[in-house]
Amino acid sequence: MSGGDSLAGQTVETARRLLTIRLRTQAIESAELDARLLTGAVLGLDLTGLISASARRLSDDEATRLDDFACRRLAGEPVARILGVKEFWGLPLSLTAATLVPRPDTETIVEAALDILRAEYEDDYPLRIADIGTGSGAILLALLSERPAAFGIGTDISEAALRTAKGNARQLELSPRAAFVACDYVAALSGAFDLIVSNPPYIRSGEIDALAAEVRDHDPRRALDGGFDGLDAYRRIAPEAARLLAPRGSLVLEVGHDQSSTVEGLLTKAGLNLPGAPKADLAGIRRAVTGRNLPS
Repeated sequence: MSGGDSLAGQTVETARRLLTIRLRTQAIESAELDARLLTGAVLGLDLTGLISASARRLSDDEATRLDDFACRRLAGEPVARILGVKEFWGLPLSLTAATLVPRPDTETIVEAALDILRAEYEDDYPLRIADIGTGSGAILLALLSERPAAFGIGTDISEAALRTAKGNARQLELSPRAAFVACDYVAALSGAFDLIVSNPPYIRSGEIDALAAEVRDHDPRRALDGGFDGLDAYRRIAPEAARLLAPRGSLVLEVGHDQSSTVEGLLTKAGLNLPGAPKADLAGIRRAVTGRNLPS
């Protein structure tokens, strides 16, 4: 581990503690968790396994791999990128360079969508769901895992991202109810959808360089950049989603910390009703904005 103690020959417990200390010196707030995850990944052990194996010594190969992981983390690469997997809504999702790392904030979109579905549709109703800019498939696959009679389509302009989403659907045994199509937003979609969801790019172009290195340097810029004011995607999605929603259908969008009111205005302009206040995430930020296609 460059600039720190070598992990070669150390016990599992000592290696984990040394890695934690090293990460803390670089002001990584999640140092202890990151060290546990990286050590566990190298050894193929969960927390219980790490505790049980705490006294055994790392092999040279294990030490080399953990040293490599440590250097990557110290250089600012997120743990999820290093491991190539991130849990979202309790589902393990594979990641690639073409996809965002799913974040806990985005689970607010799933929660808001499920609240609507539970209130409006029986569990066995054959819902049609569209996920615009699906990336790894996180939102769509989370919803399908909760609604066993639903069918969903994920769109993305990136074919590489769609390959990742398809792989995740297969791994989670959701492929029979999930389809993926390459297009710009909803350009390839037709018919009526009961639910449309999206976590579109919403960072202002001029603010991307000021983002944390874990995001700025590792998430695909195209999935971050929302244009001059961060609202380009919403201007596209709102009217197109309104056209594609079935009667009583809903659109649920993730928004940035200061965008909910403006995005609500775009939904209203597109002819959608606002059923209530945006749903807040755990930090109290109004994160999920909803519009509904209610009969007049």
